[in-house]
Amino acid sequence: MRQTLIKALRQHAIGHIEKHKANVEVYLRNPAGIGEHNDIIEAMEEELNQMAHYEDQLEVLDKYFAD
Repeated sequence: MRQTLIKALRQHAIGHIEKHKANVEVYLRNPAGIGEHNDIIEAMEEELNQMAHYEDQLEVLDKYFAD
């Protein structure tokens, strides 16, 4: 059960990282096409902050809960 929960937490974090990474790619490839964001840099920074949040979770899992 322990390994199943750790695996689920890792996959959850990885999925969120990939989602926010995809959003950054959209901004980089077509910034004019994002109408609801008038400050594209700020929007990209928020995506990067979210990626860092989940990257931190992965590091904590590896540091404290790896077998």
